[in-house]
Amino acid sequence: MQQVRHWQAALKEHWGIEAELTRLDGEYDLNFLAIGGDGQGFILKAMRPDCEAWLVDMQVKAFEHISTQQTGLPCPKVIRTSNNQACLTIPDEAANARLVWVLEQLPGRCYALAAPKSNALIHDLGQVLGNAAKVLADFQHDGLDRAFKWNLMQAGWVSAQLACITDAARRDIIENITAEFSKLEAALAKLPSQAVHNDANDYNILVAGALSEPRYVSGLIDLGDMCKAPRICDLAIAAAYIVLDHPAPEAALAALVAGYHATYPLSTTELDMLWPLLRMRLAVSVVNSTMMAAENPDDPYVTVSQAPAWRFLTDNTIHADLLSARLRAACGLPVVDGADRVLAWLEQQRGHFAPLMGSDISDAPMGSLSVENSTWPQNPFHMPLEEAAKVGEEFEDGGRIWLGYYYEPRLIYAEPAFRKGPWKASDRRTVHLAVDAFAPAGRTLFAPLRGEVFVAEYRAGHLDYGGVIILRHQTPEGDSFYTLYGHLDPEFLNRLKPGDVVEQGAEFCRLGDPSMNGGWAPHVHFQLALTTEGIEADWPGVGDPDEMYMWEAICPNPAALLNVPDRKVCYQPTEKPAVLAKRHAHFGGNLSLTYDDPLMLVRGWKHHMFDEWGRPYLDAYNNVPHVGHAHPRIQAIAADQLKRVNTNTRYLHPAQTAFAEKILSKMPEHLEVCFFLNSGSEANELALRMARAHTGARGMVTPDHGYHGNTTGALSVSAYKFNKPNGVGQADWVELVEVADDYRGSFRRDDAQRAQKFADLVDPAIASLQQKGHGLAGFIAETFPSVGGQIIPPEGYLAAVYEKVRAAGGVCIADEVQTGLGRLGEFYFGFEHQKAKPDIVVLGKPIGNGHPLAVLVTTREIAESFDNGIEFFSTFGGSTLSCRLGKEVLDIVDDEHLQDNAKQVGTLLMRGLQTLQTQHACVGDLRGIGLFLGVELIKPDGSEATEICSYVKNRMREHRILIGSEGPKDNILKIRPPLTLEEEDAEMITAILGQILAEVECF
Repeated sequence: MQQVRHWQAALKEHWGIEAELTRLDGEYDLNFLAIGGDGQGFILKAMRPDCEAWLVDMQVKAFEHISTQQTGLPCPKVIRTSNNQACLTIPDEAANARLVWVLEQLPGRCYALAAPKSNALIHDLGQVLGNAAKVLADFQHDGLDRAFKWNLMQAGWVSAQLACITDAARRDIIENITAEFSKLEAALAKLPSQAVHNDANDYNILVAGALSEPRYVSGLIDLGDMCKAPRICDLAIAAAYIVLDHPAPEAALAALVAGYHATYPLSTTELDMLWPLLRMRLAVSVVNSTMMAAENPDDPYVTVSQAPAWRFLTDNTIHADLLSARLRAACGLPVVDGADRVLAWLEQQRGHFAPLMGSDISDAPMGSLSVENSTWPQNPFHMPLEEAAKVGEEFEDGGRIWLGYYYEPRLIYAEPAFRKGPWKASDRRTVHLAVDAFAPAGRTLFAPLRGEVFVAEYRAGHLDYGGVIILRHQTPEGDSFYTLYGHLDPEFLNRLKPGDVVEQGAEFCRLGDPSMNGGWAPHVHFQLALTTEGIEADWPGVGDPDEMYMWEAICPNPAALLNVPDRKVCYQPTEKPAVLAKRHAHFGGNLSLTYDDPLMLVRGWKHHMFDEWGRPYLDAYNNVPHVGHAHPRIQAIAADQLKRVNTNTRYLHPAQTAFAEKILSKMPEHLEVCFFLNSGSEANELALRMARAHTGARGMVTPDHGYHGNTTGALSVSAYKFNKPNGVGQADWVELVEVADDYRGSFRRDDAQRAQKFADLVDPAIASLQQKGHGLAGFIAETFPSVGGQIIPPEGYLAAVYEKVRAAGGVCIADEVQTGLGRLGEFYFGFEHQKAKPDIVVLGKPIGNGHPLAVLVTTREIAESFDNGIEFFSTFGGSTLSCRLGKEVLDIVDDEHLQDNAKQVGTLLMRGLQTLQTQHACVGDLRGIGLFLGVELIKPDGSEATEICSYVKNRMREHRILIGSEGPKDNILKIRPPLTLEEEDAEMITAILGQILAEVECF
């Protein structure tokens, strides 16, 4: 405390700043955060007693140099004393003289503690670093030329200290790094040197940004390690910290380098040095910390601090040359030296290459196998050989050659080998990097140009290349490139071996059949590559859509070699921005889109969906595809019935009664009569009419924030809609009662009588309707209020309400659109959980699995009251097709045991969520049964965390998980997937949600 008071007085005396001081961490010096009375912040730095004046002078002048450039760099300004001095010598409380200076405080927190570390943030950091290096390029100070162990130009000292690393495997890693570094020292020394920050580690970078805003670099601080070195050393040091514990270090490096290059363009020579310099910085770090640990064996921090570096050095599998190609591509530079010359030569020679297929293919038709245009395969996570052998059969024309597109996203690459993570919804490779030429098996292929056999082998894996040849070519200027021919008859192995020369126009292989070409329909996969470095073992024929900046540069369009225009064989994807623009132009503004960055989804399978690039998304939200997207049995029923006839209920058909009998088999015995309709809205509208016809009254009671549809009547009992700003408002004949929410409502879970107390709220509502002369027609409620926040009313609530409603002469309507048909696992319907017997049950969209269909089931007595001689007719609700589809959905739930699956997977998911609740304070409540779950997010004061919920929902989408949000304050995560959800999907949801909730705590 004495120390704080001492420096507080010094700050006031010499700088005229009255402030409260808080000690900050510092390895050698004293650092204080000073907050003035007006809230302005400063950093007071009292250097170690033996600190040399030149070191402070260099930092002060560098900061002031940056400030005078007015570049917008987020570096702190030096606060001069009252008599305009930048630094003073002031004795500390022990009379030790210290150099003292003051900087302005910048907003944000250190990068090490910030999350998420997105590519956008890293790109921003690259821009800041590039700008800083650009500004410092002309900064001069005698102190920059110093002997300094942290200057990468002087990192060779590490070689003499390797004995301190006693682990042989680790010592071998460092020896390898130092050997690689020694090879580039001469070239590094030839690069221009300049003033560099030299220590842009994750504690010297500040990050700011609110929860609902993008994160950005708000500060680059601490110039204490400044020196003179090539700028690539500075970038490599920052890169060394960026990659530590990053799940995708190559992508992070690409983002960092691209940002830097955009501000301060790099050369290919510099880019190729980044990786060995990055590793050398980590080697310096771990050797230095190991030596310090030997000097301070009782300091556990030393060992802990080097752990991330060792994890990266021992575990990463990054290929240096492929990384260089990636970084070059990220900067828009040739992926290898000479790549631009190769492309220019190929363009020049277009039209003069020998025809690969033996004939001109310029008029060959194109066939699209894209995610958007094709339905291959049926299951995007597994394609059996019998299906692969038929791929593209719709384009066959008597053996005529047809071509498959380059740059086309496809789902036929379905196997786990194409997946880049542990989950089905992980990133996967989908974009075709070649042109396919389909023709009958046995078709002879001819070399487009002279080449040397680089690879000739047989790859027998499921849906691999089968027979594959790679030829190495050379331009007249001596630049190399490669062509690959896949899915061949491996007979060439008897004739060709690496090193053999294949002349232009020579017959050198032929197409294989599915038994020998990897299992595919006969075709050649023809691919061009400008380098083989890093891809020799696999030679990927498909790229990740989010990495096409790299793969398109490494494996460009091979059209020139086929003597056809690029545009003929290059797939032109539907542009999402164009679709969005047309949507805005042609649709009403109140037709909402989910997520800040809307999705364009074009395929589905079970509980996954795919966007136009084949990116998979785990669908944990959409309840409409009750038995899963694109269910084969649903497809078959629809196709079969549409081949026959599609009539309506004015004609007899056994499908109608079969559907009714299946529904009634799931209902209580007192519910005997079915009405088939088009939607839940129409069904609820009909329920209101029936209640009024049966009772002769008009008034309705319904829970607040409920939703029953968008027709006039259904909207009138949907407070979720009519009470919104600019809504139509509450009708005089509608009375609202509080939702039976025992987490946030009037009666909580510690009240054993809460079910009855919530039910008693119906009494004044009924009395009000009677007093106004409307009487009571009925009570309508979502059995478990969904838009109200995935509420599970206390057991007995609904039964008690129904008793009161019937006593007043009303009809009890259970809206089971969200909860029915086995979703709850233990219960087929929500009213079973409540031990209640409704008079009318409404079933909506899930019963059609995407086909517009709804069902109302009621008692014989109510149906007869409604039968007033006026025909009731719904054109499509009772169509033959609808009836067959509806029954099939119910049969699938039974046959595939989806109700049991909802119970088992829902239980596992709830356990995972409960674990998260113990770890994250923002999880206020969990509720749900089966696969009807809600996660209520709260602020520290317990209030509704709307902003957090929006952040989590959008971040989950970025991690390929689709969930919704509900509740009056939109703070409840809504998990309501198709019933096909599997255990690994539940694990993915909880794992990713845990990561994102941890991010929330970083704001």
